[in-house]
Amino acid sequence: MNFLRRGSSATSAPAPSDGETDAAEEQEVVSVGGQRGQSTGKGRPTRSRREAEGRRRGPVAPAPKTQREAMKRAKTLRGDKKQRREAAAERRQRMAAGDDRVLPVRDRGAVKAFVRDLVDSRRHLMGLFMPLAVLIFVTVVVPIKGIQNIGSLLCLCMLAAMVVEGTLLGRQILARVRAKFPNEEVKGFSVGWYAFTRATQIRKLRMPAPRVTVGEPVS
Repeated sequence: MNFLRRGSSATSAPAPSDGETDAAEEQEVVSVGGQRGQSTGKGRPTRSRREAEGRRRGPVAPAPKTQREAMKRAKTLRGDKKQRREAAAERRQRMAAGDDRVLPVRDRGAVKAFVRDLVDSRRHLMGLFMPLAVLIFVTVVVPIKGIQNIGSLLCLCMLAAMVVEGTLLGRQILARVRAKFPNEEVKGFSVGWYAFTRATQIRKLRMPAPRVTVGEPVS
């Protein structure tokens, strides 16, 4: 009978509320193994990465309503025009001086600098490539057959001479580069083509600017 009374008292006891159940479960988690700790639950959903970044950056500015407002905002984001000009001028000066930090990838490195010095230390027939292009255009435009024939023949001869000179120059520079940089992986076509394109440019327009004078020995 006592068993029945205990059962009846157990069954007649009020059911614990949800809050009490959660507290009991949390108490069990905290005191597992006789050690105290902190609850693992946060009690709120985890924010997404976009929400977290948006909270750090602050509110987003509203979209411009007119084209003038959009242009004004773009001008503000670009910064002062004078500062942009000064930065561009400084960048050009550093490029002309051969600073690898601002040069294009194809111009960087000690090997390319040595190739440029070798090309700049002498005069080349290939330096007349741009004037030759102008001459070809003139011979095409002028409606006189005799001038066109003479101009075409002259242009073909100069082009052939440039090809021969470029081939010989590429071989000479490749041999010098491999002798100076024996531990570097030097590609023959890449070095030869770089020297050819450098030699076809007008000296005053070369970038980076020449560091050596014509006839100066390069070692």
